Amino acid sequence: MATTQLPHQISRPISGYCVTSRQLSTTLPFPPKPFKSRNLTVKTRQNLKWAVKLSLVDQSTPPKSTVDVERLVGFLYDDLPHLFDDQGIDRTAYDERVKFRDPITKHDTISGYLFNISLLKILFRPDFQLHWVKQTGPYDITTRWTMVMKFMLLPWKPELIFTGTSVMGINPETGKFCSHVDFWDSIENNDYFSLEGLWDVFKQLRIYKTPDLETPKYQILKRTANYEVRKYTPFVVVETNGDKLSGSTGFNDVAGYIFGKNSTTEKIPMTTPVFTQAYDSTLSKVSIQVVLPAEKDISSLPDPNQETVNLRKVDGGIAAVLKFSGKPTEDIVCEKEKALRSSLIRDGLKPKTGSLLARYNDPGRTWSFTMRNEVLIWLEEFSFS
Repeated sequence: MATTQLPHQISRPISGYCVTSRQLSTTLPFPPKPFKSRNLTVKTRQNLKWAVKLSLVDQSTPPKSTVDVERLVGFLYDDLPHLFDDQGIDRTAYDERVKFRDPITKHDTISGYLFNISLLKILFRPDFQLHWVKQTGPYDITTRWTMVMKFMLLPWKPELIFTGTSVMGINPETGKFCSHVDFWDSIENNDYFSLEGLWDVFKQLRIYKTPDLETPKYQILKRTANYEVRKYTPFVVVETNGDKLSGSTGFNDVAGYIFGKNSTTEKIPMTTPVFTQAYDSTLSKVSIQVVLPAEKDISSLPDPNQETVNLRKVDGGIAAVLKFSGKPTEDIVCEKEKALRSSLIRDGLKPKTGSLLARYNDPGRTWSFTMRNEVLIWLEEFSFS
């Protein structure tokens, strides 16, 4: 991956063409001088095959434009959240000849661009979340986003998750967007057509059986090839001591609490997953936990009947999550925990001590290859890169 940025001296843009700093840096024969915008640099590959070749005549004359990029940043903050809802985006903000590229899709007109959006709405019911919008060049705006989709044509409706950045190119003559290029966090080769990107889609079509029960609320911030980064809201658990990370010792005690073995004999709705949490680096000090419904406040919950069972509020925060199927034996869980921790350290993140195993299924009623299991590790901090 190379950092591509706009030089201070560029040629006058050819009439009718879209000019972006990413395109310029892939065609100029001399090293570009960096353009600084809030200390933000955007990484991309240097071989965007569809980049427009620019004339190098009259390099001393900078392009003249009255484009209000700051206004366009604000516009995208307001407009992009409507990408997949009934309102939709404002097509008048785009040139008729707008270049859209992601690793497996391309369109060259605003009609094709809007058709692609409509098709995704029908097939996937996307949930689009915009994280930020920033200017990254004189005629570039970069956005960061998460998109969660369910493939409606398959009976199990698999969830597909994509996170990444989009570079929006601005036509300096019209002040409208003339290109939209997506870069996924989960793959290395983001060029069109990326077989790696296609394989990334297919991998997410596998069957995971997730019960239709309440689960702790979280927002997916980033999905890499190996893990997700999630932001969890606070939740309450009933817990007791366990024996090992993959064990079930103590489950009957915490399950008994929600089935009415409490001070008011109140029956509390079942949720998912069941957590086992290891607090030390050797994964030996363990508790087993059942998550309580979000509507339940810890101050209003009945007291447990057993002294070994207690209620606790989990503050939430940022966690890295590795998802896997099959029976979560101790050896497998430890292997997954080590792999996740290694990936986090390699990527410059700071994992906390300990981990959690999340089990979503009844092992006696679920085929092992469809089981949904997750290893979670809380992070000290997280910022988008």
